Amino acid sequence: MHKGGYVYIMANKPFGRLYIGVTANLPERILAHKEGRGSYHCKKFNLHRLVYMEPYNTIEEAIIREKALKKWLRLWKLRLISEANPEWNDLYDTLNA
Repeated sequence: MHKGGYVYIMANKPFGRLYIGVTANLPERILAHKEGRGSYHCKKFNLHRLVYMEPYNTIEEAIIREKALKKWLRLWKLRLISEANPEWNDLYDTLNA
């Protein structure tokens, strides 16, 4: 894992409910979501699947991107995920590979 920041998207299923987040430690943050410690929204709606991530050189850049993505239309977010991860696989296992 690199230093800096990440924007990531969690989902409960393909084309399901989405959560956009930002973190400096992606593996730790996703594990927290999976264990129900990450965010109330993820816990409430069982968002346990990491379906998208973008690395940034600094956490500040990641925060700017996160805020921009949250303003996007849902269709744009679904397209972004589908183009990068067509099967909507859980990418968590690829983080430490």
